[in-house]
Amino acid sequence: MNQNIKDTQNLLDFISKSPSPFHVVANMKKELLANGFIQLKENEKFNIEKGKKYFVERNSSSLIAFSIPQSFKGFSIVSAHTDSPTFKIKPNPEILANGYIKLNIEKYGGMLLSPWFDRPLSVAGRVFVLKDGEVKEQLFDIPKPLLSIVNLAIHQNRTANDGIKYSVQKELLPLFAQSSDKKAFSSFIAKQANCTEDELLDYDLFLYNRCEPVIWGLDDEFFSSPKIDDLQCSYSAFKSLIEAEPKEKIAMVSLFDNEEVGSGTRQGALSDFLSTTINRVMCSLNISEEERYSQIASSFMVSADNGHAVHPNYADKSDVTNLPVINGGILLKYSANQKYTTDASTGAFLKALMKKNDIPYQVFVNNSDQLGGSTLGNLSIQKISIPTCDVGVAQLAMHSPYECGGTKDTTALLKLFTTFLSL
Repeated sequence: MNQNIKDTQNLLDFISKSPSPFHVVANMKKELLANGFIQLKENEKFNIEKGKKYFVERNSSSLIAFSIPQSFKGFSIVSAHTDSPTFKIKPNPEILANGYIKLNIEKYGGMLLSPWFDRPLSVAGRVFVLKDGEVKEQLFDIPKPLLSIVNLAIHQNRTANDGIKYSVQKELLPLFAQSSDKKAFSSFIAKQANCTEDELLDYDLFLYNRCEPVIWGLDDEFFSSPKIDDLQCSYSAFKSLIEAEPKEKIAMVSLFDNEEVGSGTRQGALSDFLSTTINRVMCSLNISEEERYSQIASSFMVSADNGHAVHPNYADKSDVTNLPVINGGILLKYSANQKYTTDASTGAFLKALMKKNDIPYQVFVNNSDQLGGSTLGNLSIQKISIPTCDVGVAQLAMHSPYECGGTKDTTALLKLFTTFLSL
């Protein structure tokens, strides 16, 4: 097995066992602990020493991890996000309809809706239960097909292939059971959580696609999987931090939740999670307030979130002179309206690093008539101003429940992040 396929398969294995942001962080925590990282808690004092490695989480869905060399001037930071577009299950979700039970759901993030039809789906997230007088949080996952959002037959909608404007509240409600039990879903969740219905206090539960990730193509050059955006970057960042050997910078990875809904939460990129953590690290290391400003000014951030490859059937949707391709290496992402933070200064720094280390790269900008998406970097620097460059790798079918990427690109991300975090 060549290195590209090996790296891709490791990514797909991670995605398969990470059906929600809570699972993403839990799986990362487990591996960080196994590799000598020490867990810190936000509600306790940080006791930090040079030469050691640490991590801290917030809301069980965002995580910051870092490695401190014996001497340093500034931080090397890679940021990415743990969430992906999906459907969230509403409270009291059971809807009885002609002998069926369907579930009441709502959109989470900007989604391609049509690919969700007729797929095996399940439910994952977290539940809160009351046990022995205490509120306890539990990971939750049903690792089998449980639901499906079923299409209306072509015979009953002869214009289905002419384009449809979908109503989420009507047409995308998943089928759960053939029953008349108004509490069937709640009873099922409580049973799976090993508690009574009265002990089940609350939940954050999301639908996820149960189709297995696959590698495909004439030369195994492509792969399809749920959640490539942005677990390809998040996975590569945290794995690179484990491998990195920082020399002159504190190596840090900040992985935020809720990017797909604007980042405006206490665990999002617009929160104080990164700025507070950086300040607490420096405070624990007895760095003066004046020196902190110097440390921050000497730092650099790579904001990592995937971008669009030129589509073989829709090339006119891409920029006319910058046409990034799958397996073309790192995307350097530019935007005149600063949706991406890369400018000539930060772009030049990263290009020089990639040239020196033989890391392939290409340029992404939006077609001037197309409104692009947003990401992390331009939000997080509103809380802590660090020179930042936006990167990613090229993919297709972004925000589908089954996206498409290239088997060479995870290897490129791992090489870039490990090199950058070893500065």
